[in-house]
Amino acid sequence: MKSSQTLIEAQQLWQAVQNDTARARQKAAAVVVLDCRATLGDPTAGPAAWVSGHIPGSIHANLESELAADPHSERGNTGGRHPLPARAALIAKCGEWGIGNNTQVVVYDDAGGAYAARAWWLLRWLGHAKVAVLNGGIGAWTALPNSTLVSGTATTQKPTEFVAGEPLTRIASLADVLEIVSQQKTATENTAPTPDPTLIDARAQERFDGKVEPIDPVAGHIPGAHCLPHSGNIGLDGRFLDPEQLAQRFRSTGHTDNLICYCGSGVTAAHNVLALCHAGLPEPRLYVGSWSEWSADPERPVA
Repeated sequence: MKSSQTLIEAQQLWQAVQNDTARARQKAAAVVVLDCRATLGDPTAGPAAWVSGHIPGSIHANLESELAADPHSERGNTGGRHPLPARAALIAKCGEWGIGNNTQVVVYDDAGGAYAARAWWLLRWLGHAKVAVLNGGIGAWTALPNSTLVSGTATTQKPTEFVAGEPLTRIASLADVLEIVSQQKTATENTAPTPDPTLIDARAQERFDGKVEPIDPVAGHIPGAHCLPHSGNIGLDGRFLDPEQLAQRFRSTGHTDNLICYCGSGVTAAHNVLALCHAGLPEPRLYVGSWSEWSADPERPVA
């Protein structure tokens, strides 16, 4: 199949799955499908959904244990609620999943790509460009007249070797964001133009405004940030807006070439990164620790 690096349509995936089934005896699969369904606060929900019914041949990728490190571990001490997994552990997991360096990976969920985008970003972090989010998720798959779901825990994927490359992603550290906020404060005090880069918050407007905070102990947002909820990347049909519509969304901030995306814990912010890439705009940096890390220190300013 033609390499896909942002989104893939359900019909394309269906054809790829048929072709791969016909080549099942080869050493490495041409396509690996990862089911990324998850429910924040219930780590059993995603795996249970996969067992109940999933795209044939797909493997469940667990948000809490495979797409993130334990927030109570050493890595989680400064990484928010969903710190990055150890790079070596994720490389090994890719091999277990049957992902080779030439494998097309397709990731999906049932939440408009909110969780699948995290897997998309992580594979790019490992230098793997051939990864795409299923546009419309599992709903788009089941809407196909010739599609099926299978249940149970059996998988037929053969482990292979995955060799990581240089990251295709860009990361902003806590120190980077602290410096930006400091520069913005200085610019405001001196009535100077607000400097780049621009912070983009992917959370819902109510959380950004500090009216509600269902997860983290402190409400509000990082000073100077713009609110562009990740849900705004999706149309009423459950699919991503077209590239020009997405581009217009992000142009509304006044900047598109020096953005830093964040959210509650670095998961749905990847959805905005995906949307920007699909729109053909420069890839932004991802602040992985996001609000959960920023708000953990009462000395940091909150807006």
